[in-house]
Amino acid sequence: MKSALLVAWRAFCAGLVFSIMAAVLLDRPATAAEAFPFDEELLLDAKPMRGSKRVPMLDIRADGAVLIELWCNSVQGQVVVANDTITVLTGAKTDRTCSPERERGDQEVLSALEQATNWRREGDTLLFIGPQKLRFRRATN
Repeated sequence: MKSALLVAWRAFCAGLVFSIMAAVLLDRPATAAEAFPFDEELLLDAKPMRGSKRVPMLDIRADGAVLIELWCNSVQGQVVVANDTITVLTGAKTDRTCSPERERGDQEVLSALEQATNWRREGDTLLFIGPQKLRFRRATN
């Protein structure tokens, strides 16, 4: 009789643990889009170019609108996120006079963002994944 009671007790405890785990898992965000860092400023994980303190930055708003500050110019755009996929749509760049090095840097960053197909968070870092990976970190002003 004792062993039947013990078996029933273990089954009850296992069911309780399963129920708690299911409740915790169902309470988590349903999609990766909910974990995307909307309403944040992110800095490219790179050293400034010689003669400047400027580093490319993304200012991502809650609605997905994004201001992309490049090495020299800036671009308005839109970020579309679905689970772990991402699409970065951009408009026209500002027309500032830049050195060829900065102009090339602007084009490389913009191209990598536009070609990104996936994203992943690694702590306070956001990784854009495509033919080239870009790593952005949270701005800590």
